[in-house]
Amino acid sequence: MTLIRATRSDLEHLPLEIAPQLLGAQLRTTVDGAPVWLRITETEAYHGRGTGDVPDPGSHARMGPTARNATMWGEPGHLYVYLSHGIHSCVNVVCGPEGTAGGVLLRAGEVICGADAAASRSGRSGRDLARGPGRLGQVMGLRYALHDGIDFVDGTLLNGAAAQLWWDDEPVEVASGPRVGVAGIAGTDAFPWRFWIAGDRTVSPFRWGRGAADAQAMLN
Repeated sequence: MTLIRATRSDLEHLPLEIAPQLLGAQLRTTVDGAPVWLRITETEAYHGRGTGDVPDPGSHARMGPTARNATMWGEPGHLYVYLSHGIHSCVNVVCGPEGTAGGVLLRAGEVICGADAAASRSGRSGRDLARGPGRLGQVMGLRYALHDGIDFVDGTLLNGAAAQLWWDDEPVEVASGPRVGVAGIAGTDAFPWRFWIAGDRTVSPFRWGRGAADAQAMLN
């Protein structure tokens, strides 16, 4: 196993290409002096308006730049941290050329270092520590809006937090399918933009988004 620190040029490709490549990679954060390392096991790709060949109706950036999604439009190598349901801070790897919106949601992972800190932050242990994007953000210690835009390439400290991304050259078996909980057509087989390590027990369960099951039935 060889670990290589991610560079900005590594992330200049669109999210649909980067999302499966992130499986097996490590996101490492140090927040208020407590390090946690996470092996990424599940991701989802999201494109913005004008990004790629197919418009993505499930993306925060589908209508263009806003104050909320501004990080998605910036240079690759940052983390887009947003608030879900007014509670959960979710973490995305920003990729694609600067000015082209793109993010890869980190849906699940395995804590491989810093389990005590992760458990203290979450009140959980074992495979469920980072099983789902809200839990993942919690155990990594990243919070909206304190850490939105944190640069994991240069590792600059932002509001008490620093982040790094490391590639792992160990091959993994990649599975793919519809994104979890995404509404309408964006949550169907028309967008098989969710990727996970096949058989990994930390991967989150699938559930349909609002209207997605009906949209899938129409596709079939």
